[in-house]
Amino acid sequence: MDFHDDGKASLDHIYTAPDPRAYFTTLRKLDYAIPQLAKPHFGRLIDDRVAAARPGDPVTVIDIGCSYGINAVLLRCDATMDELYERYGGVDAAGQTRDTLLARDRELVRQRTRRPGVRFVGLDVSEPALAYAREATFVDDTVAADLERGELTAGQRAQLAGAALVISTGCVGYVTERTIGQVVEAAGHPWMAHFVLRMYSFEPVARCLAGAGYSTVLVNRMFKQRLFTSPEEQAQVLDTLAGIGVDPHGLEADGWLYAQLFISRPAIP
Repeated sequence: MDFHDDGKASLDHIYTAPDPRAYFTTLRKLDYAIPQLAKPHFGRLIDDRVAAARPGDPVTVIDIGCSYGINAVLLRCDATMDELYERYGGVDAAGQTRDTLLARDRELVRQRTRRPGVRFVGLDVSEPALAYAREATFVDDTVAADLERGELTAGQRAQLAGAALVISTGCVGYVTERTIGQVVEAAGHPWMAHFVLRMYSFEPVARCLAGAGYSTVLVNRMFKQRLFTSPEEQAQVLDTLAGIGVDPHGLEADGWLYAQLFISRPAIP
């Protein structure tokens, strides 16, 4: 298995398939849990933004690193990760085509949409994953962009304009203040909620947001992300944590990657 420079295993291949089966089949074996754990926190923030919106106005949520629209379908349809693991990795999944999976997913959204006034916009570098999320109607719009290397186009800025909330569940570390800063400027100072692995510092992003008038709060809880893929990955991540002075005792040392939740709000409403 390939590894990133920070020691984390590279799972890039599961984000570029034409449908989510490889994603869920791989991550199910690792007990990938963070979208499920994030769901109630995101849900409360979305409800707060809906309550603050003018009646009839849509509330837009941007999911950075959205891949196949997982956070959106959990929130939009009140789905669970266990349900999605079975949906794409169960005994009948292998016999499905992309088209039959999409038809089934669109029916799920039609039957179970819980927040009809909320729009989800997915931002990711993987065009195949974005295409699936959009065609399944998990998200309402998509932006395919690598903002670590490039800039938002005028059209993409318009797609993000006026968003109420920005969320992410694991992209910070690969995504830096360069991406976050562009999203803030385009969206017009939305609230933000980012789940960040403890092996990555949120401080550069927090400084960027502070410069834009934000204050950031760290939620006093640790969140399991997933199991390590191998003892090698664990050893390398423990080395990374030691290098930045983060104590893994009772957490990463016991076999799991852990994340923390940072919530950032601007001084303006």
